[in-house]
Amino acid sequence: MDKEKTCCFTGHRPDKLPWGEDEDDPRCLRLKQSIARAVEEACAAGCRHFITGMARGVDLYCAEAVLALREAEPEITLECARPCETQADSWPEEQRGRYQSILDRSNFETLVQHNYDRFCMMRRNRYMVDRSSRLIAVYNGVPKGGTAQTLAYAMKKGLDTVILDLEDFCQ
Repeated sequence: MDKEKTCCFTGHRPDKLPWGEDEDDPRCLRLKQSIARAVEEACAAGCRHFITGMARGVDLYCAEAVLALREAEPEITLECARPCETQADSWPEEQRGRYQSILDRSNFETLVQHNYDRFCMMRRNRYMVDRSSRLIAVYNGVPKGGTAQTLAYAMKKGLDTVILDLEDFCQ
């Protein structure tokens, strides 16, 4: 894949989103619309390959936005970068089904490592950033955690970063 035409994502899991698991919440619906716009803008800027880390919450929202855009833009590809084989094993059944559906519809699946360890998520995040020229981040401003680390790493690597501030969706 051409790094210059690749965009990856980072963002929070449901426990750090103000609406939690309630994706029908108007704030969540507004965020999903903003993600779709950011994906469309990345596409307009030349991105054709998108990489998601497949975590619950924002990563899945982003994957679904790419899959929706791919219906109109068939040259778009989605890569699912899984940190380990057991990523979704403990998720609720409905979320495991959603995860599998996204995997089934993706163009590429990358397994960063077979077994879980405490660094596999960070390795997955670096894998995505190292292969991208753009990052779309949904970020709550808290300077610790995986989203903050991925955003900092992307900025250090000089990626074009688009930050959707979670606070903007909480009014």
